Amino acid sequence: MTDPETTAPAGHANADEESRMLLDYLQDQRDAVLKTVAGLPEEAWHTPVVQSGWTVAGMLWHLSGAEYHWFQEVTKGARDESDGKGGEYDPYVVFTCDDQSSAEVIAAYREECKRSDEVLAVTPLSAAPRGSHAPGHQVPNIRWIVLHVIEETATHSGHLEIARELLDGRTRLAGR
Repeated sequence: MTDPETTAPAGHANADEESRMLLDYLQDQRDAVLKTVAGLPEEAWHTPVVQSGWTVAGMLWHLSGAEYHWFQEVTKGARDESDGKGGEYDPYVVFTCDDQSSAEVIAAYREECKRSDEVLAVTPLSAAPRGSHAPGHQVPNIRWIVLHVIEETATHSGHLEIARELLDGRTRLAGR
């Protein structure tokens, strides 16, 4: 885990200790995801290992979409249909991404996390979101969103650890 005593850059909207700690935990979960998939053979990225059919590439693509949804659409209020991530979320769609290489999926995830961090650098966690999530679903503030993305990323990081073990027997790659 990163050091919670890390100070935010000058002008960062979340320089207080609690905000830094939450953002450090978010980064730790993102790092765990990337450590878990590092070095996985290319063909394994598109191999389903559980009955539902999701793949490592699909799960990482889903995490990119979650970052986009929560920090660009909900936090910032932006919506760019041209990037392919817009549209209605369907919880019954199996997470696959057969048209992208592992390098492309990793690059997209890193870029989306970078974009999320840029939003969080100028948006206090106490602020209200500018966009909406779903009709009838109240999102009280950005802190709630950060906690939700930590939960989402940690959950799927665990899924990826299981997939990695089933694919090539490697374990404890995320340092846990």
